[in-house]
Amino acid sequence: MDKRLVAANEALQAGRAGEAIGLLQEVLNEDAGQPAQVWRVLLHQLFRAKRREEGEAWSARAVAQFPREVEFWNLRGVLLRQLGRFPEALAALDQALKIDPSSKSPQVNRGNILLDMKEPAKAEQVFTKLVRADPRNAEYQRQLARALHFQGRTDQAMVRWRQAVALKKNFIDAWLDMAGVFNEGHRQAQAHDLLDKAIAANPEESRLYEAKAIVFRRSGELRKAEAYLTGLLPRFPNAAWLEYQLGASMTDYDRARANEHLRRAHQLDPSRLDHTLALVESLERTRTGDEGANIEEAYQLLKDAMRREKLTSPAHLKIASEVLIRVSAFDEVAQLGSFRDLGRTWAESGRHTALLKQLARVRTDEDRLELVEQHRIWGRSIEAQAASFPIKRPPPRPRSDKIRLGFMSSDLRHHPVAYFALPLFDHLDRDRFEVYCYSFYQGEEDAIQRHIKERVTAFRWHPDIGARDAAQLIADDQLDLLMELGGSTFMNKLEVMAWRPAPRQASWLGYPHSAGLSTIDYFVCDPYSVPARPELMIERPMLMPDSWIALGKMVFSESHEILPGLPEDRAGRITFGTANNPHKYNPDMIALWSEVMKRVPDSRFMFIRPEGGTPSFRANILKAFAANGIAADRVVFQAIRGRHMPFYNEVDITLDTLPLTGGTTTTEALWMGVPVVSLIGPAFFERLSYSILTNSGVGDMATESKAEFVEIAVRLVEDRARRLHLRQNLREQMKAGPLGRTEDFARKFYDMVANTVAEPAKA
Repeated sequence: MDKRLVAANEALQAGRAGEAIGLLQEVLNEDAGQPAQVWRVLLHQLFRAKRREEGEAWSARAVAQFPREVEFWNLRGVLLRQLGRFPEALAALDQALKIDPSSKSPQVNRGNILLDMKEPAKAEQVFTKLVRADPRNAEYQRQLARALHFQGRTDQAMVRWRQAVALKKNFIDAWLDMAGVFNEGHRQAQAHDLLDKAIAANPEESRLYEAKAIVFRRSGELRKAEAYLTGLLPRFPNAAWLEYQLGASMTDYDRARANEHLRRAHQLDPSRLDHTLALVESLERTRTGDEGANIEEAYQLLKDAMRREKLTSPAHLKIASEVLIRVSAFDEVAQLGSFRDLGRTWAESGRHTALLKQLARVRTDEDRLELVEQHRIWGRSIEAQAASFPIKRPPPRPRSDKIRLGFMSSDLRHHPVAYFALPLFDHLDRDRFEVYCYSFYQGEEDAIQRHIKERVTAFRWHPDIGARDAAQLIADDQLDLLMELGGSTFMNKLEVMAWRPAPRQASWLGYPHSAGLSTIDYFVCDPYSVPARPELMIERPMLMPDSWIALGKMVFSESHEILPGLPEDRAGRITFGTANNPHKYNPDMIALWSEVMKRVPDSRFMFIRPEGGTPSFRANILKAFAANGIAADRVVFQAIRGRHMPFYNEVDITLDTLPLTGGTTTTEALWMGVPVVSLIGPAFFERLSYSILTNSGVGDMATESKAEFVEIAVRLVEDRARRLHLRQNLREQMKAGPLGRTEDFARKFYDMVANTVAEPAKA
């Protein structure tokens, strides 16, 4: 026997699987005629090590060497399934069954792949045959249950699941399947009862306790989840799953403690990809402490995880995308998947928040229409879920002279959404309206939230509530029109709109694209921001006559000092800049900015972003500029969050992001007297700055041509007099226009709502 095979066996006995794999591959590369057992050991070790692409390649060689080995064809099918290559996987399993039609493993794996492919009726045929052959096999009963459930035959599925746990009381997967069905169906009480029975039968099984925590989280009862898990710490000391669930439960309201638990989970079991990526995601979202260091740590942890294992799940791809975008790793983002494939993966799995990051990747009209469809895919799925578990409709309320208007947002606090919504609360039309607010914010009340709460009819603040219960809460208030202001951003509950808790529903402010729900009837915009073509918006435009936003005086204040003179004079050169979020960046944008800089020798570009403290972000940005002929010494970074307004005194001209333009950042720059050059596109998210610039009296700084974008910037550089005039007068000009006349804005907004309410409501 080859000594390397002996060494490989010894390495396996010692737990050094990687060393054993290397030795086995070396032997087989030299002599493929080794016995089948050598190939079998290698394939199993590659499978266990999750080295799927290698495993698939070696399985291809194995079946070529041993074409009659059923086990090799079966393993090949499993590896291909894990790589998402379902048709090839089915072909491999069919070959195994051709060799031995009675073999059970290929049949089971074939049924599982059919479930993956969303063909549950075909899977039912497979598992029905297996159950008939062996009715006391709990696994077959469970898989038949899954096939029935995925066809909507949940009552029949429950019979099979209950039979599975009757046959095998410690069949944890079957218990968890049933709990998951109750949880998804907003039947949390039944889920808890079921899990309590499962725990009584299996008191040492940690996955059941973990499932109870997930039920609490699914129903929005995050603090109950924390309390439950904390109570389990003495029973399960040093349990990675427990630390992970604790961290996941408190990320919304105590990020620092969440990071401690997630870090401990990762340390206890660094092989668990879920644990690692949960820490990655939380670090990337941590806004306290050294934000640049947090982002860098997240990125390095992600890279290490991606070296160990290929990311395939929608959740993992979403986290990876967000971190890579945060550090402007454009090439690495592109490697995750195509615009269409990634977007549909997220939409089909209910991950609406990931679709926001798709906006900056739009390049063509085909992309724009595809983006609309991705939102529709998400919307259809959420509406189907809501229809399965309807809320109760209260009886019509007595006729009233006042309109009940609701605003649903967890951002009615110190947040850009509130900055623009404040005029409506400062100038509330109490003669015609009763205003209700709904917030699910997990943090502490701040001055802006108190300011709003003091002015409205009711401010319903429920941090620990699920989406269906929130929809019922809103329906019980019997509104005439409900506006969601948050989209799917942090702590908002866009899915509430799927239950249609109000007869008329609209989107405004929080999300720069159609949400995707047919239950949202209107989208607030203005003549400048409304899409150039109707097919780029799902809802009906709800048009304001001038501007769709106004500047809240609590935020856009005179306390932000504009220094006299021009930044050019203080720095000795022209400084371009941006404070826009990196999720708006892309290579085409950097290329256009670089063209401007080439026309302005010795100019520099300033990034006013917290990511500036992240080494990888700086390196990627400098690399992108270098690829377009701009040297590193012409790019500077100001690592700042929240106190960025004074840095506009160092910027001569802001170059807007594209295709997703600035919104808050555009208004802030103009408020500080800094001109903004913007590119106009056909979709709503490509026209935000155009609206703001036009309503500020400087609409000539927006153009539909990239060449003209460059020329506008160059003309502004050459026109010192205009730039100085804007520094001295643009703020007053904004205050005198539609953005600054907040009382006039509020009146027009309430008129628009009243006219909309007068229209017939949808059923």
